[in-house]
Amino acid sequence: MKFGKIDANIMGLILLFAIISCLFIYSSSSVFNQYSGAFIWKQLIFYLIGIALMYLISRMDLSQLKKIAWPFYWVVIFLLVVLIVAPESIARPINEAKCWYQIPFIGTFQPSEFLKFALILVVSLTITEHHRKWRNQTIGSDLWLLLKIAGITLPPMLIVYKQPDTGMIMLYAALLVAMILFSGIHRSILFVLTIIPSVMVTALIIIYINFQSFFNNQILGSLSSHQISRINGWLKPFEYGDSSFQTRKGILAIGSGLKTGKGYLGNDVYIPEKHTDFIFAAIAEEMGFVGGAAIVILFFFLIYRIVIITINADQHLTTLMGVGIIGLLSFQIFQNIGMTMGLLPVTGVTLPFLSYGGSSLLSNFMLLGIVLVIKNSYDGYMFKTRYGDVSYEFKN
Repeated sequence: MKFGKIDANIMGLILLFAIISCLFIYSSSSVFNQYSGAFIWKQLIFYLIGIALMYLISRMDLSQLKKIAWPFYWVVIFLLVVLIVAPESIARPINEAKCWYQIPFIGTFQPSEFLKFALILVVSLTITEHHRKWRNQTIGSDLWLLLKIAGITLPPMLIVYKQPDTGMIMLYAALLVAMILFSGIHRSILFVLTIIPSVMVTALIIIYINFQSFFNNQILGSLSSHQISRINGWLKPFEYGDSSFQTRKGILAIGSGLKTGKGYLGNDVYIPEKHTDFIFAAIAEEMGFVGGAAIVILFFFLIYRIVIITINADQHLTTLMGVGIIGLLSFQIFQNIGMTMGLLPVTGVTLPFLSYGGSSLLSNFMLLGIVLVIKNSYDGYMFKTRYGDVSYEFKN
């Protein structure tokens, strides 16, 4: 087993995120005394476990990562299936969603978070193995590849959708879109795959503007009451006051922070679950535009570092893993910050490395572990042995 090398840039950013996360989890969960849990200490523990997980994964080489891919995928599938029939004593629905196991003395465990790690591994393996087998690439072979990807991803995504957890489905879609774009399939297929969702989104907009009754009855009617509530709260925040409560409060918190904010612990806008999904609103309220912009810049540096590592990858497999992680994290950051500002619907997506939540934090650290495996796969270590006047260098 090769000893992984932790990237100093990523580690520095993680330490900054840890400090910011703990500061604002404490601030947002203590000011209104709405929670009794010691969230800051739990977050610190999750951070330590996450860093350990990241380091352990970084010590793996690609062959070891390949070996755990499918077993890990099937374990997650098993946990998702069991969650469907699990009694409420161990899997209590929260906000009409049954997404978590309740574990005594630990808290909740969300298996769908770890499906991100599994999908990145098995989809990248499927693509590279397919191209290895079908060296004479045709449109037919590319369509067969897409069917394979669909067979791997659609069943667990349908289970997660039924929980329901639309936000997580959007994250899976983001990583899959990125990986398919870099999968090497024909441009004509990519063109069709781009046109179809574009036409669907355009049609939805036209129907919403011109055929309100049809939109409400046929499209929204097919969703769960919780999903309908969130969509109405986003589209008509002042008409559906109860549904848009978090959205309106998020806008108020961010706007009231002005340029430099109200100061640490100075937040006075109450938002339910402010320490989780809406932690960016807490930061912008207390630190203002300057603080919010600083958070965005830190995320930019993190994504930029992952992009640089992925660009230098010397294998198609590692490139696919890297772009999947880039697509997922970029969309997750965009979605979370967008929903706190009212630009996007509230989906329950956390802000990576800042929001409180053990499953989300640990799964994201596992993704960074993959990034370090990618880096170590081409960076390696130099072992020098000198025989007389001749130096031999071996690079892993």
